[in-house]
Amino acid sequence: MVSKELDIEFNAAVDRVNDYTEPFPADFLLRLYAYYKKATNNYTRPSSRKPIINAFKTNALFQVKDITQDEAKQEYINLVNNYFLYRK
Repeated sequence: MVSKELDIEFNAAVDRVNDYTEPFPADFLLRLYAYYKKATNNYTRPSSRKPIINAFKTNALFQVKDITQDEAKQEYINLVNNYFLYRK
């Protein structure tokens, strides 16, 4: 997939998640979080007020440390598409 097409599809997936009003499962949110941070090259530390949540987020980030930015975008897209496909 061409980088511009990937960016468009990634942004559409982000919008789809942001527009969804029902709660997501915690494990799904952690994977989204990690792929999003990697895809956007955002390396700020997790900033939850609860240390346990920061630990889970940090662990999720460690799990995606060896993938590229484009791979992270594609994985984010795949996660979102699969969630909404099988949610019904």
